[in-house]
Order: sequence, then C-alpha cells, then structure tokens
Amino acid sequence: MDDNYQTYLNRVARMTLPEAYRSQVQRIQESSKFQPDATGSRKAVPFPGYTLITPPAVEATENSAFYAQLQSYQQQLLQLSADSNLIVPVPSTSFHLTLADLIWDSAYRHALEENPQFEQDLSSCIANIFEDYKKSLTADSQPIYWQVLGLMVMPRAIGVCLVPQDENCYEQVIKFRRTVYQTSQLMALGIEQHYHFTAHITLGYFGEISPELDRTALSTKLSELNQQWPLNSPDFFIDRVEMRKFEDMTSYQRQPDWPSLVISQ
Repeated sequence: MDDNYQTYLNRVARMTLPEAYRSQVQRIQESSKFQPDATGSRKAVPFPGYTLITPPAVEATENSAFYAQLQSYQQQLLQLSADSNLIVPVPSTSFHLTLADLIWDSAYRHALEENPQFEQDLSSCIANIFEDYKKSLTADSQPIYWQVLGLMVMPRAIGVCLVPQDENCYEQVIKFRRTVYQTSQLMALGIEQHYHFTAHITLGYFGEISPELDRTALSTKLSELNQQWPLNSPDFFIDRVEMRKFEDMTSYQRQPDWPSLVISQ
C-alpha cells in the first residue's frame, strides 16, 4: 500500500504548496478528540489504543535539538489566529513520529471484549515482529535520518510532514512497516494497515471553528509560516521504535518489558 520513494516525495511536496493550504483550510473540521470542559477549555477525551512510535520528545535525547526547534515552531503556529480555541496544541513532551498505527478507539475496545488476553497477545506478536526485523539488519545498516519538509494541514489536525534524507532512509522505514503489516499473527488479532505512510509529527488539533473564520487569511499565514522553518534545523534521527499505549492524544506510555526495537545499528 505504501508509495515508492519518488511517489512519496511528489505527494508530500504537493501538501506544502500554497494552493494545498487554500484547499485544505476549506475542509478543516473540529476534532472530536478534544472537547470543551466546564470552563470552556478543550481537554483530551478518552481515545485508547496501541501504536508503534519513536520515543516521545520528553524521552528522546537523541532528538532534543530537533524537538526544541519544533516546540518553538508550534508556538509560532498558535499565534497565527486571534482565536485561541482554533488550534488545541498537543503537549510538546508528547511529540513523536508514528511508524505504524495498530489499533484504537472502538476497534480496541471490541478486541478487549472479544479476547481478554488481547494486550498480552499483541505484545507477544510485536516482540516477534521486532525480532524478525532485527534479522534483516546488517552490520553496515545506515542511520535513518528524516527532515521537516513543511506544514501539513489535515482535516482535523495540523503538524509538520517529514521527508527522508535519501532513498535508503525511506526504504528502511517502509521495510519495517511491511514486516509489521504482513505478519499473519498480527492480522489474526484484527489489525491491518489503514493508511499510506505519511511521516508527520502532529502539533495540534482543530478545536472550535468559528463561522467568521477568515479561511483565506489563515491559509496565507500558514503558507508564510511554512517558509519560516529554519533551513539549518537538525535532522530527525529514527533510532528506536517502541510499542506504546495511549489513553488519549496527549500521552504515550509503555511498561519496561514491552517490545522495543533499536532500528539503526
């Protein structure tokens, strides 16, 4: 399902063009993952599941300079609109790159109902997948570096999209995803690939979208902000992938004995 290298580059490049922002801003919708509380502030609501991600920013010392730059960029993004309810920021400590979605929300709840051992079975399956992937690594496996291409506007969220340093960096990630999704044991747990891979780090979700929102002005500001990502910013190093559990879109937890993979030798 995932694109080849050149198709991926072409597709994400189109996402960061001014006309893409003009088009996407017309389609933005309120995210159901954050709802107003009694004070009117938007808080994360339950949305549980499991995923395979790079360690969150609070733990990712190898990418600390990258994440510091991204946190600053997030603050610039939040200042684009006078309406503080338009974009609900995710905690900068939770910034991460998803390598493979696993299961979430109603599908996760249903799996637990059908199989009380689901979580143990999933952990065992992911551990086996990581072992299989390790066998494909060689002593001369190259480090995997990606870099920010620009802002990415999604229907209910906004973030930055990433491009690989070179074709090898892309193919290593796609090989990992193929190892995950083509594992029969995982399929037997009801988990399958739903999306083409679009490497991105979410900065926030759309909250209250006022009828008075000037979408043309917002798309122009997004296009201008897109030009302000520093050209000399640090690359993003994909060094480790971990199975993490989330209860909502603000925190990603793991137990010490859960599967973890050092993806670059």
